[in-house]
Amino acid sequence: MTGTFIRLKLAVIRNGLRQSTGRTIGWVLGTLFTLFYALATAAGMIALRGDDYAPSVAVTLAVALGIGWAVMPLFLFGGDDTLDPTRLAMLPLRPRPLIGALLVSSLFGVGPVFTVLATAGAVAALAHGAASVVAGVVAVPLVLLLCVALSRAVAAANTRLLTSRRGRDLALLSGLFVAVGAQLVNLGASTLASSDGLHRVRSVASVLRWVPPAPAVDAVRAAADGSYGLAVAELACVAAVLALVLFWWHRSLYRLMVSPDASTLRVSEAKARKTRSTGLSRLLPAGRTGTVMERQFRYAWRDPRAKAAWATALAVGLLLPVVSAVQHGSVYSSCWAAGLLGLQMYNQFGADGSAFWTVAATISTRRDASAELSARALSIAVVAIPYVAAVTIGAALLLDRAGAIPETLGLSFALLGALIATGTFASVRFPYAVPHDNPFGNAAPGQGGLATLSVFAGGAMGSALCLPPLAVLIWLHIAGHHGWLWLLLPGGALYGAALAVGGLRFTAPRMVGRLPEILAAVSSG
Repeated sequence: MTGTFIRLKLAVIRNGLRQSTGRTIGWVLGTLFTLFYALATAAGMIALRGDDYAPSVAVTLAVALGIGWAVMPLFLFGGDDTLDPTRLAMLPLRPRPLIGALLVSSLFGVGPVFTVLATAGAVAALAHGAASVVAGVVAVPLVLLLCVALSRAVAAANTRLLTSRRGRDLALLSGLFVAVGAQLVNLGASTLASSDGLHRVRSVASVLRWVPPAPAVDAVRAAADGSYGLAVAELACVAAVLALVLFWWHRSLYRLMVSPDASTLRVSEAKARKTRSTGLSRLLPAGRTGTVMERQFRYAWRDPRAKAAWATALAVGLLLPVVSAVQHGSVYSSCWAAGLLGLQMYNQFGADGSAFWTVAATISTRRDASAELSARALSIAVVAIPYVAAVTIGAALLLDRAGAIPETLGLSFALLGALIATGTFASVRFPYAVPHDNPFGNAAPGQGGLATLSVFAGGAMGSALCLPPLAVLIWLHIAGHHGWLWLLLPGGALYGAALAVGGLRFTAPRMVGRLPEILAAVSSG
């Protein structure tokens, strides 16, 4: 079976390259770049041989390899048919021999070669003496097997998720994770470039060396220092983790091969009623407000575009203050969290598309329109308010400026209320459709200018509405009345709430008269 799966893996690669010349060229260039990067990594590790920081860098590299192999199936699952074990469910194969065949066949590829070269470089940087060489000979295959087995186990455990609609949602969010990861890498690089950067790596590595597969690499250092018992214990630790991963993989394969797919089973009416009577609906207000809020939360969880928008706002709203705090920036950078979440109020009806008629049919009075808009605003506020508070307090504590929390938080709440107010008006006065056939598009063809004008003009107007609390903040600092700065917290919160309520009351009667225009605008996508 192992030889068959090896030939199958090579056939999949060969047939994939035959699809087009461009794909072949891309694969060759990607392979050459990967090999070059692997050789450069190994050479860099060997250059650290004998340096005091070599063990810390080697351990960090091993942990990075393990994390990379663990998360890789979540983004490359759809591009590698060999990761999907359900394609073998109808064949008379037992999980135990299937694991051995899949594990060996997975060793053929560019990723395992990169892992071997990088790990070998890390081992070469730490090996001094015969005992450490023996430990290194054991450590390299242990790291490789653990990484490959972990990747396969994660893929098997999440097969049904990754082949479903949620898997496609995850693929849509992959760009966000890459962008955030790039910023974290940039932040780490800038930290390493500082005067005490390598000292921080050493302190972190003292913890990371116990995170598999790092103990296998650290065993080489322990053997070189004469700590043979510690080296054996670390290698045994990685071997035990490998056994646990293989057991997890076995259980996942058994469940995929034997148990039925829950998505094909009918849910009983009693269970459905129980589901409807519990959960989110119990935490929301009664009446139309709670119903609309629950609908908005479900849309945000199920719709890929809405999920990507929320995830981007939450991730970037946290990342920018953290980067600013690490780089000793301004505490007011935490206002980005309020700004990005407040922008979610814009174009509230665009995602509804032609289904907006079901909403329009229930609105006949100003009270109905006010309830609809208020519920949509509350669905944003219940997430934004605690999130903005947590980000602001965290950024202030990281910058050691706890005294600036009230003024910064008050300004953030004022900005959030202003954007909710302007977003409510822009959603009614300047609605636009989003293309449902293109998950990456933000506006239907011909409406891109309207979308840009709505967001940027509304954002500028919302920022302008925050000038009064900003002027008070500047005046208190210039006049030296620092003891009164705490008043900006309740003042900013009340001011933002007043703006949001005022925007809702101003827009609600205009929404009643513009329902046909809104429906026509959002249905054009």
